[in-house]
Amino acid sequence: MTKRVFLAGLLGGLAMFVWSSVAHVALPLGHTGIKEIPNEPAVLSAMHTSLGDAPGMYAFPGLGQADMKQYRQKLAANPSGILIYHPPGAQALTAGQLVTEFLTELIESLLVVFLLAQTQLRSFGARVGFVVVAGVVAAFVTNVSYWNWYGFPTSYTVAYMAIQIVGFLCVGLVAGAMVKPATVPAGARAAAA
Repeated sequence: MTKRVFLAGLLGGLAMFVWSSVAHVALPLGHTGIKEIPNEPAVLSAMHTSLGDAPGMYAFPGLGQADMKQYRQKLAANPSGILIYHPPGAQALTAGQLVTEFLTELIESLLVVFLLAQTQLRSFGARVGFVVVAGVVAAFVTNVSYWNWYGFPTSYTVAYMAIQIVGFLCVGLVAGAMVKPATVPAGARAAAA
């Protein structure tokens, strides 16, 4: 990986991180589709009594030893969903979470810029488009499956896909300007044809 490609990936990752931060902090996109629980104190108390200090991802109703027919009956008679549970004392927006998010977006950017550098796309628009298409693929990979299998709200799914796609657009704008295909001498082009 050349220094220019690495620098484009680094700056693209920074641009993606800044966009993602703005989308979650200053815009409503990061909260779209998320509702607050009515009668929250009673529900929180019941969760704490039942789950205590055991963080995790919980599905309800549980499958247990039930076969699929019994599970369908449980679903017909009970509410269902998933719950990510953190016991009391969890902290929001920690330095570690921010670092993890930045590193994730940096790696995404470095990988897509590396792929872009392997192409022979000549125009700025084509290079930006390549990165945006990669972003669309990345946005579909988990978001649509979570919507389909776990019932994530459509508005949440669309908002998070938009955040990812616009993040890749930011990378594409940076990388499209910085990463250009190597110029092939006229003689080499004629020989290849």
